[in-house]
Amino acid sequence: MEDNFDFSVLKKKKRKNSRTKGNTFERKVCALLNERFETTDFNRSPGSGAFANTHRLPDHLKVYGDLIVPQKFQYIIECKKGYNKVSLGSLFNIKSEFYDFINQAKRDASKISKKWMVIFQQDRKDTLAIFEDLYLKHTVKDHSFITFNNSNIIVMKLEDLLKVTTKDFWFD
Repeated sequence: MEDNFDFSVLKKKKRKNSRTKGNTFERKVCALLNERFETTDFNRSPGSGAFANTHRLPDHLKVYGDLIVPQKFQYIIECKKGYNKVSLGSLFNIKSEFYDFINQAKRDASKISKKWMVIFQQDRKDTLAIFEDLYLKHTVKDHSFITFNNSNIIVMKLEDLLKVTTKDFWFD
């Protein structure tokens, strides 16, 4: 008797290394931002954001956040992808890892007098932008967003945020 069964369809997919997943996500976000703002200035940070904290560099060479952003862009950006323990519901728990992401972005932003933004995506879900900018909140009124814990933290789909007028992202 001949065995004609194809068992390859039963094999599990190989898990993707979390570092690889994060790097791929950062490249995807850079490409999206470069396309949206018609530039090539958005790039991944060397060492994925740790470079400014682990190297003694002059201020003009320091890079904060996971992405290198254009000099006049108002935000530093942290990118987070596929955390199993963190979901949108985690924003209701002040002790969740989500707030660690936010606090990291806030610390980096305060060092260079910029605003912060966390771009977050769980596997197979929409990409979200989390930020704290009341002015930008008022410019997105045609799009859905939510605020959390009586704070100024705003969460919305990244695709909706990128529909906001270009000038709202840049310093004059």
